[in-house]
Amino acid sequence: MTVGRESSGGATGVGSNFGSAPPADWPPLRCPKDLDPLAAEGQEMVCQRGHRWGIVSGIPRMIESVSGYADAFGLQWKTYRKTQLDSYTKTTLSLDRARRCAGEECWNLLHRGNGTQVLEIGCGAGRFTEVLLSTGARVTSVDLSAAVDANQQNFPQSDHHRILQADVRCLPFLPGQYDVVFCLGVIQHTPSPDVTLRMLLEQVRPGGWLVVDHYTYTLSQFTKSAALFRMVLTRVPPELGLAWSHRLVDVFLPLHRAVRAYPVLQAILSRISPVLSFYGSLPLSDDLQREWSLLDTHDSLTDRYKHHRTRGQIVRVLGGLGATDIWCEYGGNGVEARCRRPA
Repeated sequence: MTVGRESSGGATGVGSNFGSAPPADWPPLRCPKDLDPLAAEGQEMVCQRGHRWGIVSGIPRMIESVSGYADAFGLQWKTYRKTQLDSYTKTTLSLDRARRCAGEECWNLLHRGNGTQVLEIGCGAGRFTEVLLSTGARVTSVDLSAAVDANQQNFPQSDHHRILQADVRCLPFLPGQYDVVFCLGVIQHTPSPDVTLRMLLEQVRPGGWLVVDHYTYTLSQFTKSAALFRMVLTRVPPELGLAWSHRLVDVFLPLHRAVRAYPVLQAILSRISPVLSFYGSLPLSDDLQREWSLLDTHDSLTDRYKHHRTRGQIVRVLGGLGATDIWCEYGGNGVEARCRRPA
């Protein structure tokens, strides 16, 4: 991917049929192959070198293949479209996590008004899209998978929201276009987390913020049975993987519920069971406990890539990329971090 190319004009309004903001209010789309300007031709966008990208259901599909390592995620988010939305759970779980990772200075920038441009990578069905849109910022939500369709159902495109299907390794923007790049629950699932971090930081404007998190190493990953199930379920079609995840939850979740008040039994069961349970850790009703278990169990057993990093590794990568104001701590799903691109 070529970086550092100067803008040469062109069809900056391409894609203005998705969302309703004036084209000048969004960073313009570029061909993800060569970063050339795009021109509209019906339901396609075409660059000067003839690369074509379709627009389906109002969403630009800027990927070469509809299948790949993210297929299971697309099915997952279409199936559990609302499960993790704060507006659905009547909690502030997503809001609290987003604000903690962003930090107060970045959080205040998000609330600055319409001028704040946010790039959300790995948007899924919109767990954090909902939070980001509530700040009043302009949010560009991107996902590699068909989860973009679920995102659009939950949060239709508007003058504050546009949605793209694209690959973080080949994004359709010139570098340095966004005040905040926000990427939670994603980097560990990409082929190369270090490359992903570099691509994300490239999209941040000088002085802007990158907000990320990443799985870290834990004893449980080496002592639980989930790894054995994952060896099988990552090799079957997504629909079959989803069906097996349901069966496993049907068998094991009642056991988790039965021993939820007994920490020792819960610890023993968690080593045997491949199912993720949140009894005692999340303030959810029984119905929502099951939904979250179905979603996260499927997520944990069908992701093709599951990388782990320590706090020190994340700090070294960000520092090596020239980031400043690096904050990185253990928390949430592993390691949470934010940094700035030098002004």
